[in-house]
Amino acid sequence: MGKSVLVTGGAGFIGSHLCDRLRRDGHEVICFDNLFTGSRENIKHLLGDSRFTFVERDVQDPFFARVDRIFNLACPASPPHYQHDPVATVRTNVLGMMNMLELAKATGARLLQASTSEVYGDPLEHPQRETYWGNVDPLSRRACYDEGKRCAETLCSDYRRELGVDTKIVRIFNTYGPRMAKDDGRVVSNFVLQALRGDDLTVYGDGSYTRSFQYVDDLVEGLVRMMETDDFTGPVNLGNPGEFTILELAELTREMTGSTSRIVHLPAVESDPKQRRPDISFAKERLGWEPTVSLREGLEKTIEYFRTVV
Repeated sequence: MGKSVLVTGGAGFIGSHLCDRLRRDGHEVICFDNLFTGSRENIKHLLGDSRFTFVERDVQDPFFARVDRIFNLACPASPPHYQHDPVATVRTNVLGMMNMLELAKATGARLLQASTSEVYGDPLEHPQRETYWGNVDPLSRRACYDEGKRCAETLCSDYRRELGVDTKIVRIFNTYGPRMAKDDGRVVSNFVLQALRGDDLTVYGDGSYTRSFQYVDDLVEGLVRMMETDDFTGPVNLGNPGEFTILELAELTREMTGSTSRIVHLPAVESDPKQRRPDISFAKERLGWEPTVSLREGLEKTIEYFRTVV
């Protein structure tokens, strides 16, 4: 039987794909977004659906609706966006989290918090397990996001322990796919757009830093499974354990686009983590989940999308 589901950040890259999946599964969806990084374009195909409602509003403001499930995805997720107004980023993570927790408390809804691999900071443990507490600089330009998400996890845990709110936490690793914003500054969209335009592919540092890249459909499957698991609160890592250097990604992107772009090196970015790779043992064991889309397959779909928007 379909449920009433609120998705904050629902017009964003990940949120819009989640809204698509929830509607396909027969749920009534309220998409909540202030359109700072989200876009009506991402959800325009849903706007005529009688069981889909779009609410343009900021999660920092209290909100009430009778819902059964809350996916809290509201927050700028790329460095250029969350560093644009770092105080607003902290407020979104903390006040927005509290508003959604209060809504869950009032309605009895189950809430899933979309946390991030950035809670691990520049990790001293590799790959990263959920038991690792992280290595985060609270004074860096990234801290508004990293520490904001860490605080949001604390709030989820305290509302669950002290007030009995049904909360779940997932930690999302690098995710890519269609509907990524062209100006989000993430490495996959940067490389694909640079390659398609014939611009230089800009690698920060020597390109030896590693990331693990997860296709958006795999992530959405993990989010849905986590939400509907009754006996597991998390946190749980959702990511692809395949690990690639940034230079390898640049070379693969150039090959797959048929681009003649040069790869050029710029100075390394301050506080940029050197390694990212999830340990997904917990997700396999408790959710029966693991990624199924390879980097090459996912990049092919992503490149095809960006060819239509360049």
